[in-house]
Amino acid sequence: MSQLFAIAALSYFLGSIPFGYLLVRIVRGEDVRRSGSGNIGATNVGRKSRGLGVLTLLLDAAKGFLAVQLAVLICRLPEHDPRLYRAMALSALLAIVGHMFPVWLGFRGGKGVATALGAFLRFNPASVLVAIIIFLIVVMLSRRISLGSIVTAALFPVVASFFLPRDAWTLGLISAAALLIVIRHHQNIRRLLSGQEPRFSLGHK
Repeated sequence: MSQLFAIAALSYFLGSIPFGYLLVRIVRGEDVRRSGSGNIGATNVGRKSRGLGVLTLLLDAAKGFLAVQLAVLICRLPEHDPRLYRAMALSALLAIVGHMFPVWLGFRGGKGVATALGAFLRFNPASVLVAIIIFLIVVMLSRRISLGSIVTAALFPVVASFFLPRDAWTLGLISAAALLIVIRHHQNIRRLLSGQEPRFSLGHK
């Protein structure tokens, strides 16, 4: 139990590091939350600077990856032990929660997509590869990044179930993470339903 608490706490605080906010504050002297969507994630940071947006994406993914890696190191369990999968899933979920609700920014964070990408890449690369393919197909067909993120998050637990042991706790934690990501896109969902969600363009700054 103490191990799980340590994993949860470390994962949350790692996930809560607001790289997007910090980069824009340090490089441009601005608060990224006061522009665009008000989000601290890579997409909104990219509206300020494409370079900073890419760096935010990489750093947010890295903190998710590192959180799960620390869970592996703390547990010291055999690779295919169901308890290890549960610990990794818990770590991924708490890292995503940390990104969405960082204590340092009054619990106002991002949507968790990049952090989930890094966390689940360490957890199960095959699931992430399939998820990336789904994301790219949806974005190419709809030209809406938000729709790609929503559809991919919604389908990820199903995809993961084909590559992971059928453990209810593991899949439940993954499903909780996916549901949180979808819920955090509630504004995008409303705009999609009303036809007001902007389309992605390679020429868009």
